[in-house]
Amino acid sequence: MALAQRIAAVRAGISRAAERAGRDPGSVTLVAVSKTVDRATVDDAYRLGLRHFGENRVFDAVEKYAAPLPADAALHLIGQLQTNKVKAAAGLFRLIESVDRPSLVAALAKEGTRLGQSIPILLQVNVAGEDQKAGCPIADAAPLVEAILASPALALRGLMAIAPLVSDPEDLRPVFRGLRDLRDRLRDRHPEATLDILSMGMSNDYAVAIEEGATHVRVGRAVFDAR
Repeated sequence: MALAQRIAAVRAGISRAAERAGRDPGSVTLVAVSKTVDRATVDDAYRLGLRHFGENRVFDAVEKYAAPLPADAALHLIGQLQTNKVKAAAGLFRLIESVDRPSLVAALAKEGTRLGQSIPILLQVNVAGEDQKAGCPIADAAPLVEAILASPALALRGLMAIAPLVSDPEDLRPVFRGLRDLRDRLRDRHPEATLDILSMGMSNDYAVAIEEGATHVRVGRAVFDAR
């Protein structure tokens, strides 16, 4: 299947899932996870209409995008961010989705202050409590949100989660619903916060994630894998 066909198939899947949930398909953003493909393939995907791309290694992305994407395209950092790479990340990514600990919040706030701008971020939450997964525990989300909101150099846009790998995506509904419910509780506690993004769902489970409220789905294999 050609790249154009794979993109069309994913978009159709997004539309079907949104319609099942009574949502506007346009309310769901497709973030094409481009970390495993070269720049030429990213450029092809851009020409085919994709505008959001996800990378997980900061310095690899700095090299890949030495020639910037067009201004209407956005790079998302979806991998873990070390504090010593904050400066490079803040200069490249439109949205940092993997903020999960106080030291990273502090480093990003310091860099945003230095730049004189507010850095858009998501709080990554380990909803399923998996030992091998990044993300803060649910119990730590509220104090981290308070720390983020206390800094004018940070713009908290919402929450992100990586669900467990399972054979049946239906088993993940409680995970996706848990992130949505946490977002709703945080909104009630902090009405001043936007929290309009729920980044959850990948190639094997994005339809269920959309049905449970995802606004952004991070899809790599279904878009770029030609096998």
